[in-house]
Amino acid sequence: MPLIQTIEPSEATGELAKLYKIIETMRGSVGNNAKLFSISPELLRQQMDFIKFYMNHPTLSMPLLAAIRIMVSSGEECQFCIDYNTGMLINLAGWSFEQVTAMRNDPNAANLSEREIAMLNLAIKAIRNAHAISANDLDTLREMGWSDSDILEAVNHATRMLATDIIFNTFKIENN
Repeated sequence: MPLIQTIEPSEATGELAKLYKIIETMRGSVGNNAKLFSISPELLRQQMDFIKFYMNHPTLSMPLLAAIRIMVSSGEECQFCIDYNTGMLINLAGWSFEQVTAMRNDPNAANLSEREIAMLNLAIKAIRNAHAISANDLDTLREMGWSDSDILEAVNHATRMLATDIIFNTFKIENN
């Protein structure tokens, strides 16, 4: 049970009930990750808008984004997020559990293209030590065909995942 009050779908009213309905339509149920934000429907809406933005990103693939989330969550030991995103890679991207494990041990072993691995490594580097990012790091990505907006959006994705991990760990979200 999380350390903060949450609202079950059967108890939701108003704006929260509308948001839960959207989530149920998309996923079939309302997970503990959404319930954690239930006492602040505006934050839940922001989370949903954030996810919606990245769901059909034109250049950052679902496997790359899930890999970024797993690597960030691994550093924060957010088991909920690690498990959730591992499931995405296995069930939606066709990765094996062994491939996910290999990536967690070495991001360069990720089942991604060379340019996606480079982006993954930059996102991880930004989370671990933002001051270590250099113009050369960005130039390398640009030479591989990434735009500045791609780079910003990948790093933004990683930093938002870090914030989410902190929230989930603080309030002890449970796997569902």
